[in-house]
Amino acid sequence: MTDLTEPVTGKKLLFVTGTRADFGKLEPLAHAAQQAGFEIGFFITGMHMMRRYGETRLEVKRFAGAEFFEFVNQREGDALEFILSKTILGFSDFVHEHRPDLVIIHGDRVEALAASIVCAMRYIRSAHIEGGEVSGTIDESIRHCNTKLCATHFVSSEAARQRVLALGEAPDRVFNIGSPELDTHARPSGVTIEEVKERYAIPFDDYGIVIFHPVTSEADTIGAQAKSLFACLEASGKNFVVIAPNNDPGTDEIFAVIEALPKERFRLIPSMRFNYFSELMKNAAVMVGNSSAGVREAPFLGLPSLDVGTRQNDRSQAESIKPCSAFQVEAIASFLVNNWTQRQSEDQAFGSGQAAAGFIGHLQKPNFWTMSAQKVFVS
Repeated sequence: MTDLTEPVTGKKLLFVTGTRADFGKLEPLAHAAQQAGFEIGFFITGMHMMRRYGETRLEVKRFAGAEFFEFVNQREGDALEFILSKTILGFSDFVHEHRPDLVIIHGDRVEALAASIVCAMRYIRSAHIEGGEVSGTIDESIRHCNTKLCATHFVSSEAARQRVLALGEAPDRVFNIGSPELDTHARPSGVTIEEVKERYAIPFDDYGIVIFHPVTSEADTIGAQAKSLFACLEASGKNFVVIAPNNDPGTDEIFAVIEALPKERFRLIPSMRFNYFSELMKNAAVMVGNSSAGVREAPFLGLPSLDVGTRQNDRSQAESIKPCSAFQVEAIASFLVNNWTQRQSEDQAFGSGQAAAGFIGHLQKPNFWTMSAQKVFVS
């Protein structure tokens, strides 16, 4: 019989991670859960397993005291639907032998969708992190699918919570805890900027950060977008640290542009440890591109960001964000001149850096674990 007065502990939590980005959001939650007495495991797949993107499975496995389960779900160039089907098979085999008490799934990647489908079909309790977001690509559709498949929801803003409720989810299953990666940014990184530059061979004292990912619905123009954007950055005469794009269709076209840039002014890095990346952002002049880091983390740190293209459409209204097309040459040049090193006030639209505490607060409540396995549509 469940004790309704004692905090719940000892449950087996499985975090599904496929990219460096989602691990940066899941890691603070996993650390807090471990400290609260939960057992932690990671199902590692996706980009983590690929050498071209830094083989970041090794970063995940630095998490002390956890179990790790690795699954190769793709090869270079595989279609998204093939990756999805392969991941469903692999994750289904996994949970057949290792049935966790709760599977924690983040965001909008195909690995997340695969895990959500398996959990729903097998009635394994699941929690979706950062549902209810908008972006305007296939990612948004996948994210909303995960909302309908997962049992509970930990969203990052009140606007996101309202969107999840609009999808028919019960209010007592939707919790606004803020964006988890802000927990890392809100505290000291534990390293100095000099240590960051030494580890990643960054020769610049004055630099901007660039992250430009493929947009799956714009595969026919993404190469041209990359050429236009990076030509503007090169013409500015400024220095940039470039974080490699993710592995969505169109990544080869972006890599072709990046790899032709002058290496004395553009430092390409496949991936970074998250606390090192946090310190890099805290000392950057600007951020440019279409990563969620530019519309969530940069405003939280007061870092001016140029949001390029449609990938993050309407995701944030922070004043420090300037939107433009990759082909708006004058707008890009103007941003680099007028916003370079011009720090803004901190924006807390996605939380104050206390997401992990909110997450654990709900997991420790006995009624979280007694919710019915059968969801109902709430109108």
